[in-house]
Amino acid sequence: MRLVVADCSARYTGRLTAMLPRAKRLLVVKADGSVLLHSDGGSYKPLNWMSPPCSLSMREPDAEAAERGVTQVWTVQHTKSDDRLEIELHDVHHESAHDLGIDPGLVKDGVEAHLQELLAAQIGLLGDGHTLVRREYMTAIGPVDILARDASGATVAIEIKRRGDIDGVEQLTRYLDLLNRDPLLAPVRGVFAAQEIKPQARVLATDRGIGCLVLDYDAMRGVDDVDSRLF
Repeated sequence: MRLVVADCSARYTGRLTAMLPRAKRLLVVKADGSVLLHSDGGSYKPLNWMSPPCSLSMREPDAEAAERGVTQVWTVQHTKSDDRLEIELHDVHHESAHDLGIDPGLVKDGVEAHLQELLAAQIGLLGDGHTLVRREYMTAIGPVDILARDASGATVAIEIKRRGDIDGVEQLTRYLDLLNRDPLLAPVRGVFAAQEIKPQARVLATDRGIGCLVLDYDAMRGVDDVDSRLF
């Protein structure tokens, strides 16, 4: 991971156009290729970013940019679309690189871990003909909760959350990008499963071709008797 603290501005073009005026920010370049720009606020969410697969190139500024004090220009180009993030660096205050190694992934809390166990045992909730390949299918960027195959034999990757938000969809997207590079698995489709899926997450998942599955935890545990419900 590379960390750079610098005065910078950025412009994102492609599916949308967005501009960040010059300010001091943290730039993060991760081993998976993603590039993120953070301010000292806004919690964990970056101001702008580019997710893999993408490529990062760096060049010297042209004469006009150099007159404005630009010392280096980063261009982050998405591999599968026209999306581009161009960052102009001015004064660099800090720069470092760190090898973080392979992360074991997020340790699930009791409910998420149990949901994974239950869905693996009730894989038919995904649809008729689905079969379990394995739980915690390890990748270079962490474990996929469940890997399965559908009735046609195609690979399905399932990410499980208690509450499904945009971050969970982004996480599954990264897994799918990686899994689809494996010719023994591709094509791999994704399913985002949670007890509750936020509307924004559902919209993003649908846009990326990812299916959504709402899990009834009590019914899966056999606690909730659906036949006795009034509504």
